[in-house]
Amino acid sequence: MIRVLIADDHSMIRAGLKSMLADAADIKVVAEADNGDDALRLLRSEEVDVALLDLDLPGKSGFEIVVEAKRIKPDLPILIVSLMPEEKHATRLFKAGATGYIMKDCEPEEFIKAVKRVASGQRYISTRLAEQLYLQSEEGGERLPHTTLSEREYEIFELIVAGKPLIDIAAQLHISEKTVSTHRARILEKMNMTSNAALITYAVKNGLI
Repeated sequence: MIRVLIADDHSMIRAGLKSMLADAADIKVVAEADNGDDALRLLRSEEVDVALLDLDLPGKSGFEIVVEAKRIKPDLPILIVSLMPEEKHATRLFKAGATGYIMKDCEPEEFIKAVKRVASGQRYISTRLAEQLYLQSEEGGERLPHTTLSEREYEIFELIVAGKPLIDIAAQLHISEKTVSTHRARILEKMNMTSNAALITYAVKNGLI
């Protein structure tokens, strides 16, 4: 029996995922959470074989939850179940420790297949994402500038292009405004840009916002 934790802040989404999994006799949802802190608490207290995580949970970011979950249970398969396009986030999530990424609008059969695949220790990615990753890895393939950013840098990049002032970013991430400013300078240098406006233009052009 594959024991599953579902972490999503929408009760209807959790119910929908449970309904899809109900068709599989060898999968059982044993825990549910509507925020990142509860998800991590349940991972510590419950016997879970697979964690299904939404990216946009209250509190901690999806990336932070993946990193902390792997600290709690290093061998735990984590399947990201999201509405956010996989090409925007999947590569970074895999680096953080996620095992698979699937869209919420997938077919039930594909969802069950993904859960079973990650539970068996294999990675799950869609055909479309696999093709994209292959093209990026080809010799001489162009690497987009935002993929060179560290986890923290990308997090700040996302907040900058969302239009948040540095002081608000600092408060949200619980770091100093000076630290945010230092990260911003590194982001601009790595991406060979000189202003927030250039970052926003880049993000729009590449479908990151």
